[in-house]
Amino acid sequence: MTIKKIPAGKITTIKLLDETKLRIEKLRQNKGESYDDILRKILYILNVARDEPDKAKRILEKISELRARMLEEEKQLKEDLKKENEKKE
Repeated sequence: MTIKKIPAGKITTIKLLDETKLRIEKLRQNKGESYDDILRKILYILNVARDEPDKAKRILEKISELRARMLEEEKQLKEDLKKENEKKE
């Protein structure tokens, strides 16, 4: 999936409830992914789901796998940092 970047001068602000923001963040595949990237991905998946529901499901499953891996790596990094700090003390 290729997402085009828009020029910085065409950025806007939208209001979201905290719950909505958290739900959007659950679709984040990596830390560098912006809300614009995530919302574009959601729109892409919705468009795919119209014609190819199985493909949309596979995309969502892949996102879940990548997110789980990202969270596990973050958890491991925090544990490693904690162990390093304990050794220094």
